[in-house]
Parts: sequence; C-alpha cells; structure tokens
Amino acid sequence: MLEALFWISVTFVLYVYAGYPLLLGVWAAFRRRIQQTAPAPRNMRIRGGRDAHWPSVTIIIAARNEAARLPQRIDNLLASDYPANRLQIIVASDGSSDGTAAALAAYADRIELLMLPPSGKASALNAAVERARHPILVFADARQRFAPDAVSRLVRHFRSPEIGAVSGELMLDGSSSTIGDGVGAYWNYEKWLRRREAIVGSTIGVTGAIYAMRRSLWQPLPPETLLDDVLGPIRVVLQGYQVTFDSDAHAFDEAPKDAEVELRRKMRTLAGNFQLLVQEPRLLVPGVNPVWLQFMSHKIGRLFVPYALVVIFATSAGLVMTSWIYALAFAGQLVFFALAVYGAALDRRERLALTAARVKREAA
Repeated sequence: MLEALFWISVTFVLYVYAGYPLLLGVWAAFRRRIQQTAPAPRNMRIRGGRDAHWPSVTIIIAARNEAARLPQRIDNLLASDYPANRLQIIVASDGSSDGTAAALAAYADRIELLMLPPSGKASALNAAVERARHPILVFADARQRFAPDAVSRLVRHFRSPEIGAVSGELMLDGSSSTIGDGVGAYWNYEKWLRRREAIVGSTIGVTGAIYAMRRSLWQPLPPETLLDDVLGPIRVVLQGYQVTFDSDAHAFDEAPKDAEVELRRKMRTLAGNFQLLVQEPRLLVPGVNPVWLQFMSHKIGRLFVPYALVVIFATSAGLVMTSWIYALAFAGQLVFFALAVYGAALDRRERLALTAARVKREAA
C-alpha cells in the first residue's frame, strides 16, 4: 500500500509540472501546423495602425488608496497610441481615504472617477462595468504601466468573433527583489503554458494587470471573489468563446520584494482556486467545460500537489529501509527542505539588511 501511494503521488506531481506541459507542447505544435496549412478567415486578418475600424474602449482601474500612483498611471494610459476619442477611462476608488479624488482632480475632463464605499475589488469592478459605455473593456491596475501599443494589441483580437477575451503579458523587473530570479523563472514557465493553452483552445485565466473582454460577456462578480482575473475569463469560456494570449501586449511591473510578499500572493491564489470551484462548479464537468483537461491539469492539479508531496515524504520515510530508491527519495526531500529553510533565512537576512540601509540613509 505504501509503495502504491508513493508512486501514484510521484506520478501525479510529475504530470502536473512536467507531463502536462509536455502534452500541451505536442498538442499546440500539432494545432499550429494545422492552422498554418489552413487559409486564414477574412475576419482574422488584422490590420495595424490607426484606422476607422478600431472600436471604442473602456479602460477600468479598481484601486484603493493609490493616490500616489494614479496620476502617473493615468498619464501612462493617456500616452497610449490608441485613438484618444475612443477611450473612456474609469477609476473605481474602493473606499480610498488617501486623497485619491484630489490627486486626480487635474484629470477630471479625461477620466471618470467613481468614489465607492469599501466593498472589495470585485464590487468596484462591477460598478465600473455598469458605467462603461463601450463594447470592449480593458482592465488595468494602478501599479503597473502599459507599453504605448498595449491597448491596440489587445483590441485587435476582437476582430475575430470567436474571441471573447485576451490577456496581455506582464514583464517583471527583478532587480529590486530578493527572489526576482525565482519568480521570473516561474512566471516564464506560466506564460509558456498560457501561450500554448491559447493555441489549443483557451488560456486558463489571464494576467490581471492587463487583459480585455467583450462587455457583452461580462457577468457581475460575487463581492467576495478573490480571483477576478480567473473567474471573469473562465465565464467567457463557459459561454462558448475563446480566451487568447498576446505576448506582444506588454505591461511592466516589479517582481515581489521578498519571499513573504510572494507567499501571501500564492496563498491568496490557492484560496481563490478553491473558491472558484464553489462559484462555478460547472468547471468540473467534462463537456460542459470546453477546457476541462486544461483546467484540471493547470488549476486543480496544483491544488493537490502539496498533499501529494506530504504523501511522498511520509511513504518514502516508511519505506526507507526497503530499497535504495526510497532511501534516495527520502534523503533528497530532506536536502530540499533544508535548502528551502536556508533560502528563507538568507531572504530574511537580506531584507533586514536592506531595511537597515534605508533607515541609515533616512537618518543621514
């Protein structure tokens, strides 16, 4: 029994992080070859530049206490190469108490500011969508900035009637982060998956800092929603539309400062994925969910990996005296955990050193 549990758990973990990407890579290569041999439909031929065919767009930012960042963010959006007369910018202030209205007063004729009571990001997004006048919604955050052509690169995909939403690509700068290299490597892996999921059907989730959706497909989010950038797009898929990924539509941000910040983000993501199953149980039903295999492999599989790792550790400990394979597996896990603890200690030491240096500079 212990051996069976060990190998089932090992196989499961390997499938989630290696087997599924391998399957996805082969599947996407096959689909790409078919697409290259088939003539492109007329409505898929995308013309660049400014022309009369660009639709009007509503850009939505939900923010709380971001007065220090919002003016620069609005300047960044206004510098977009998208036709200015076809842009509506809405800032939904979710219970801000830091002078957000005063900070944005100079932009009164360029944006619409919604001052809302504290109710959470999902409710702020719902309120902003209700005020949106245009058929395409572009979602942004206060912290990041867009490349000048980001909006036009997102919007061009909607010339295909099959596309319901499109994600852009977040470019991370890890120079000021103690874990920048690790986060960057994982993010590159994640984007690799999303590109190929878009080729075989629809990407699972989008980049919350930069994505667009048809307004007609928006469904109000429950106020308690944690992952608006997963629930909103997956509902687009459930309505029979595709969610694609554009690696040339760029937003820019800094990597998390340290492991503690990244851990909080990961915990929120895990909790949000469990919540997603309660909000949309249809996702678990093959046939009802058009991307069931991708969803189960990409999202649900990762929820159970921690439990599988616990089983691997416990069973290898119980079998350590029966075979060198289990002894090696057990020893390898001990080394891995020791390195993780050591890495956490180094991260903490570096954070303390940076804090001390900052305090010293301020005192000088």
